[in-house]
Amino acid sequence: MGALHTLMAAAGLALAGACLAAPPAGQAMDTALLQRHDLAYRFESFTLDSADAQRHYQVWVGVPEQAPPKAGYPVLYMLDGNAAFDGLSPELLNSLDHGQAPLLVALGYAGGQRIDRAARTFDYTPARPSGAQQDPMTGERSGGAEAFLALLQQQVAPAVAAIAPADPQRQALWGHSYGGLFTLYVLLNHPQAFAVYAAASPSLWWAPGLVNTQSQGLAERLGGPRQLWLMKGEAEPARPRPNLPPPVEAADSLAKQLASVPGLAVRYQSFPGLNHGPMLPASLRQTLQWLNTPGQW
Repeated sequence: MGALHTLMAAAGLALAGACLAAPPAGQAMDTALLQRHDLAYRFESFTLDSADAQRHYQVWVGVPEQAPPKAGYPVLYMLDGNAAFDGLSPELLNSLDHGQAPLLVALGYAGGQRIDRAARTFDYTPARPSGAQQDPMTGERSGGAEAFLALLQQQVAPAVAAIAPADPQRQALWGHSYGGLFTLYVLLNHPQAFAVYAAASPSLWWAPGLVNTQSQGLAERLGGPRQLWLMKGEAEPARPRPNLPPPVEAADSLAKQLASVPGLAVRYQSFPGLNHGPMLPASLRQTLQWLNTPGQW
């Protein structure tokens, strides 16, 4: 039976900035961490293209300096990889090096932007049953979640394993906003892809009722124990714009619903005072701290 842990501890972060209706375009990613040579991790990268050659990826792999366990390193795949570096710091990486030290796989996009809005809109959203694949907020093309998961499993994962030994039984996926929606989509439809799913501020408004529909029969699809870590900022609105459809599910009620699924352990955390944008780095740091907890794996 899934165990629901409602954690209301303060995130230790002040409210920073207003909620963004859509990720800003043109902002450059922060590469300062990648320039460092005094970290507990070394970073390598590789590039690849989508099957339709419309999206171009750059993937960074953070390899711990400590030797891998016999079965290989645990792995955390981080969506919005260019922006994920906002949640990392030398101090955090050093603390991981004294614990379980996962491989850090930042799934980003080529070009150096912090957020590639068009690419992530397509990659992180599921196909709509109606067939209309235009994003309701940005107007961008959407519905590529299945293709992106195939790319992650068939191309990214083997390339990561060629860089450093990875434990196939200890794999986690983290995503924020549309990335959180994708994380939930994978859990509900392909739950055996990862052991841990960390969904931060998922865009539940994007397809109202989708989680309720796709969670049917989840227990039979799990294939073994799985974990869902669901996170939400207290200051986040239910939807980014008033003209968008309201979500049918709220994050906290969704956590309670999914906690009843046998074999799925659910943890929910609310972040006091945090709005949508600041939840990206805050949720990633929290995810890494949980992964680094003794006995987690």
